[in-house]
Amino acid sequence: MEPLIKINPGATKWDIRQKIWDYIEDKNLANFPRPVHNRIPNFKGAFTACPKLSELEVFTQTAEVKVDPDKPLEGARLAVLQAQKTLLVPTPRLRSGLFNKIVPPPAANKEKLRVCSSSQGVKEFSVPIGLDAKVKVDLVVVGSVAVSENGFRIGKGEGFADLEYAMMVSMKAVDDSTVVVTVVHDCQVVDIPEELMERHDLTVDYILTPSRVIKTNCLLPKPQGIIWTKLYPEKMEKIPILKKLLALEEQAGKDVTLGEAPPSSEPLPQSDAPKKQSRRRPRQKSARQNVQEETMEEKSVEPEGNARQRPARVRKESRGSEGEVAERRKRRKGQTGKNTKEKNSEEAGGEVLNTSKTPLSVTTVYLGGIPTGLRVSELKTSLRERDAAPLRLTWQGAQHRAFLDYSNPEAAEKALEALQGLSLNGHSVQAELAKSQRRSKRPGPSNRKPKATPAPTSDMEVADSKHGEQKQTEQ
Repeated sequence: MEPLIKINPGATKWDIRQKIWDYIEDKNLANFPRPVHNRIPNFKGAFTACPKLSELEVFTQTAEVKVDPDKPLEGARLAVLQAQKTLLVPTPRLRSGLFNKIVPPPAANKEKLRVCSSSQGVKEFSVPIGLDAKVKVDLVVVGSVAVSENGFRIGKGEGFADLEYAMMVSMKAVDDSTVVVTVVHDCQVVDIPEELMERHDLTVDYILTPSRVIKTNCLLPKPQGIIWTKLYPEKMEKIPILKKLLALEEQAGKDVTLGEAPPSSEPLPQSDAPKKQSRRRPRQKSARQNVQEETMEEKSVEPEGNARQRPARVRKESRGSEGEVAERRKRRKGQTGKNTKEKNSEEAGGEVLNTSKTPLSVTTVYLGGIPTGLRVSELKTSLRERDAAPLRLTWQGAQHRAFLDYSNPEAAEKALEALQGLSLNGHSVQAELAKSQRRSKRPGPSNRKPKATPAPTSDMEVADSKHGEQKQTEQ
């Protein structure tokens, strides 16, 4: 089959990455997170490609499977759990070890296994595996940015998949019989020159795409162990488990001499990247990641009542006549929609992260049956995983409910469809239009005026209403 993306002669690994990332973005072939640059792309069709893993003959003969934590491999992790095989997932960035073993709760149903296979489940249902554990990995599933039909693989450039495999060789967790599989979009299958492959690069035996299963019959050997000259002291500090492996290999009489210095542009982009892109791409990623990380974490913010005391003191200290002060107060009181909402939020002890304005009209979805103990960050993760992230999320966990504001009815209907069958911590969650939205569909004029709501500074803003005093309490 002819590759969808043509690779120019003399292209570097970085050139190939950039071409694929640009193509996926231009053709809108990826789901969240976006943009895909500097990532393993979460391509559309991943849940079609991943189940093909269980159809491989080699899969039926495996007992322990290691699957990378990348988002597009979530379906592969689910397939392993459904087959009741041992699922191992690398520790994020190898900070605290090499493997975590996913241990689903007893008698877990498919929905619970789906949670276990997500990033939330990897945190919640995993236990660490030590270096001294007797692990024999029969099958390895890795993410890729590019891969060729003869098994050559290019990752996102940080080298973790290659290093993880080399570390598994040192632990004797893999051998020549271990099979390596990657799951990618069809456009990620390209012609990769063999001269770009180095002895530390991991090759693959099978490629799964939404339309094909490719057996590569790769002739290049896989990494035979850790190449210590490729590492350096700074890297050792970032990955403590490497120090333990170095000590073990030194005791075994192996040469563990480290490299002199880190690469000139670690971790991304690599040194063979064009200068213009090497400065721009990391900044784009950093700015977007900062936004995403802010929305993925529960932040401690002051109640609005406390937060507005400081501006009040500034106004008091500012110079101006009594008439000017009175006029400013009058103008503030005239902001009926915003002023009323802020007052209610203060009285209720609500926490609002932002006070800028959004469109006056939003469509609100009600979520009921939220289980006790669920964190708002866990709900946000589930919403993103289902592509149902709202403009604003009003959290009323004490009342086991939340309200999701969307920009228009079409976006709300799409979210409702995605949220059907949602289960959080093993509890089914009810998703439907809020009562105020259902009433608005009845014939006849409405005397209700639309209320302005604070707008997000990122892709999902959270308001926390401790006593349920906000507009959404009509449900």
